Amino acid sequence: MKDEYDFSAGKRGAIFPPTSGKTRITIRIDDDILDWFRDAAGAAGGGSYQTMINAALREYIRGVDIEDKLRRVLREELRRAPADGPASG
Repeated sequence: MKDEYDFSAGKRGAIFPPTSGKTRITIRIDDDILDWFRDAAGAAGGGSYQTMINAALREYIRGVDIEDKLRRVLREELRRAPADGPASG
């Protein structure tokens, strides 16, 4: 190591330029919520928990409700089911 370093030509700020269309902010999120998103990202094989939070917020502002999703899935499954019910064994 050197005894002294010259930082006179140094620049402040992030090393990489920010991604277009994204804004860096600081928010406070409850620990349990953040843990859930981190765990979910890990269980999905990696990826970004921040991307998952973004997706959840997008669904919320678009008015996508989990209850509506569940109803839609059930309707689709019931349509595919045989008319006389499940096969007996």
